[in-house]
Amino acid sequence: MAATAVPLNALASIDPATGETLAYVESTPTSTLSDIMRRARTAQAAWANVPITTRCTQLKKLGHAVMSSRAELAEAVVRESGKPRVEALFADIFVAVDCAVYFAQNTARILRSKRISHHSTAAQAKSGYLSYEPLGVIGMIASWNYPLAIPMSQIIPAIAAGNAVICKTSEFTPQCGARIGELFATAGFSPDLLTIIQGGGEVGQALIDATPDKVIFTGSVATGRRVAEACASQLIPTVLELGGKDAMLVLADANLEAAASAAVWGAYTNCGQVCLSVERLFVEASIAEKFISLCIDKTKKLRIGPGSDPSTDVGPLIRPQHVHRMRDLLADAVQRGAKIQCGGNARPDLGSNFFEPTVVTGVDSTMRLFEEEAFGPILAIQTVNTAEEAVANANASPFALAASVWTGNPAHGKSIAAQLRAGAVMVNDAISYFAISEAPHGGCKHSGWGRTHGEAGLLEMVQTKYVDVDHLPRREKPWWYRYGADLERAADAFLQFEFNGGLASRVRHARGALKTMFRNHGLK
Repeated sequence: MAATAVPLNALASIDPATGETLAYVESTPTSTLSDIMRRARTAQAAWANVPITTRCTQLKKLGHAVMSSRAELAEAVVRESGKPRVEALFADIFVAVDCAVYFAQNTARILRSKRISHHSTAAQAKSGYLSYEPLGVIGMIASWNYPLAIPMSQIIPAIAAGNAVICKTSEFTPQCGARIGELFATAGFSPDLLTIIQGGGEVGQALIDATPDKVIFTGSVATGRRVAEACASQLIPTVLELGGKDAMLVLADANLEAAASAAVWGAYTNCGQVCLSVERLFVEASIAEKFISLCIDKTKKLRIGPGSDPSTDVGPLIRPQHVHRMRDLLADAVQRGAKIQCGGNARPDLGSNFFEPTVVTGVDSTMRLFEEEAFGPILAIQTVNTAEEAVANANASPFALAASVWTGNPAHGKSIAAQLRAGAVMVNDAISYFAISEAPHGGCKHSGWGRTHGEAGLLEMVQTKYVDVDHLPRREKPWWYRYGADLERAADAFLQFEFNGGLASRVRHARGALKTMFRNHGLK
């Protein structure tokens, strides 16, 4: 038999549904990162001088390129991530296209210079404005679970703002990463304006060592800590999206059919491999029995299989070690008193990466399943007595990415949302805000810091500059040298004129305050 030659330093593109190696993709040599950075800086310097309207025109071309190749892109996503094709279309292709459309239409408006009004008397002879300048070269380290949506929704605003990007896509999805580079080339962008690099942690470290002007990272808390430490040592600012343990609160007045369907989809979409997955569900006791029964019935009806099969609802996990983790989390929960209501088993008959969608009840905060990000198809449910108890338990997690509230009273839902510690809260929906281009995405606590998407995400890609113009350029300013007792008294009179009381106080101290303006500075 002929041996198949495996390239040195190559990444295997593997189909999670079959375990088949689809291709080998060359890893980027770490020694080349300094040259890649040099070329990116050259390309960025030219790109920054391109009018925003021209940049936006190219973004429209990018959106067209994604749409034109959506079938091939969806196929690549299905084969490397394992998700059903419907999810690839809705969650990856839609997000990528809509992001291009949104920033093509809104970048010029968001980054337009803004006049700053001055409220104090001392600044009335000045006018100020904010301008937004590109940061330079932004390094990105992206995740595998949404191999188009996550990197594209970060690259697009960075490019729109006038930056160059060097993006390390996941070693689990190297062909999807390569596709992103091809899309930008098809849309007419300079080859060095976006560089896709391939590899594992060593390539990510080399990217940081090449000193980009900002790093945007999506991944685990453990890796995020290392990224933050490496960047901090070089004073490189970061945006970190480190995952979630999202809470779903089902209140007694919720529509149980809709809420149960949402819980099932929110827990199992992309086989639960979503930073916004419903990983902790709190349901009020008065409706818990009926609600849990609905979740079990709906879960049992789901079809497990390869994402390439149109009838598949839930595809495989990304790698065998993730199956082992599901077993460990469930074993710990059962040992501590939880009960598996349905599912809970690996499915080696389908392949080494398949695991049944699972409903677990009686879960509490002593269990790893309620403390750690599971990132798999497990719906963990806890019964609570009141909405207040649900809020308290939801906020007790070290994660704070997103949450959802389910109620028949939208006003009550908004009230509960205001009490939840999270970067986003949805009332009567879950997860889907990620696909709303205007909605900022990001969290706090162990979920990281900074934002992507929307206006907030675009402003992460620029340096905000304040410009101040003085309209009395020939007059020496009151606070300039020289100092003395007279100026001290005048300064105190000015403070009282400005801040101490109403009209009578202002009249009383006006004369003393004016002495700060009309005085001999004594330096001529």
